[in-house]
Amino acid sequence: MTTSSPSTVGRIVRAPKTAELIATDLRRQIVKGDLQPGATLPPEVQLMGQYGVSRPTLREAFRILETETLIIVRRGSRGGAQVMTPDSSVAARYVGLLLQLRQTTVLDVYEARMVVEPYCARLLAKRRTTADLADMRQCIADLSAVVEAGIEAVPDARLWTDLTYQFHVLIFERCGNQTLAVQCEVLAEIVATHLHQTIVQGFSADNAPAARFRRTIRSYEKMVGFVEAKDAEAAEAHWRSHMEGAGKTIFADQPRDRPVVDLFN
Repeated sequence: MTTSSPSTVGRIVRAPKTAELIATDLRRQIVKGDLQPGATLPPEVQLMGQYGVSRPTLREAFRILETETLIIVRRGSRGGAQVMTPDSSVAARYVGLLLQLRQTTVLDVYEARMVVEPYCARLLAKRRTTADLADMRQCIADLSAVVEAGIEAVPDARLWTDLTYQFHVLIFERCGNQTLAVQCEVLAEIVATHLHQTIVQGFSADNAPAARFRRTIRSYEKMVGFVEAKDAEAAEAHWRSHMEGAGKTIFADQPRDRPVVDLFN
């Protein structure tokens, strides 16, 4: 009979702080849907009584939830802690830092997107609804309006990048697989940050001709056609081809070895 070495059995385990336990309890209620986005938590005095803690301990729990973008705390007579919908940018920041530890580049992230997102297009084509098609067409209409207005009429280049990003969001959010949707959302958020910090800086009529924008719109319209026809294979193939072409444009004049963490400094 063998016995374990004392050094492998006994080890120091840190007990959770009271604030962490309160944050865990509130987080669980938010995740379960007991506390809906937009709902206001009970007043601090009431929560202090329920949990049997001091105000500093309760506020420490609030700070934990604020860093996770699960609540926002407003001060003043009409203030209080309000429940929020979790923001993917927070996850993108943490994932970005983890990727940086492995010397990951933005191009590496985009390559990962090109593996996952086209498969979401396949699933969307199989499962799409009338509402999905309507929302995709509305996104295209909004993009067309921007192009027809002329590049000089766009006050902020983010308008174009935000609308194209929204079309991608529709593909992975409506695919019917939440795990893939979350993965795509985090990866897309990292690349979107790259676009806002680099591509947007050189956004002008000279280097962003309307013809290129119209090609993008035609590609989107073709994608909607495949989705409407429920042609899953064609939808996946087309979206992969679209992303490959877009990637060449995105990284044409950008450093291919730019680390992910640079985006979040």
